[in-house]
Amino acid sequence: MAWIVLVISGVLEAVWATALGKSEGFTRLGPSIIFGIGIVLSMAGLAYAMRTLPIGTSYAVWVGIGAALTVGYAMITGTESASIVKILLILGIVGCVIGLRALH
Repeated sequence: MAWIVLVISGVLEAVWATALGKSEGFTRLGPSIIFGIGIVLSMAGLAYAMRTLPIGTSYAVWVGIGAALTVGYAMITGTESASIVKILLILGIVGCVIGLRALH
């Protein structure tokens, strides 16, 4: 159960990070609200997962999922440039997250 919560929390990290960028310094209400809800739920899930999973592994998985999804979304929407090298590096992060799960 902790792993499922951790993965969902990583997805929520991508949600709040993206919303933070779209909030334009908290001047836009919708993205600011999404940011607030997303960060609270993401941190709560991370804290829950850390009750049974190692702190370092939990944090690395959480950040890895969040970073990969955030940059992937930005590349898909065109707000960030995409390249084969960048995609391969993001896939490397995903591979490391999978590896951490396999080791635990």
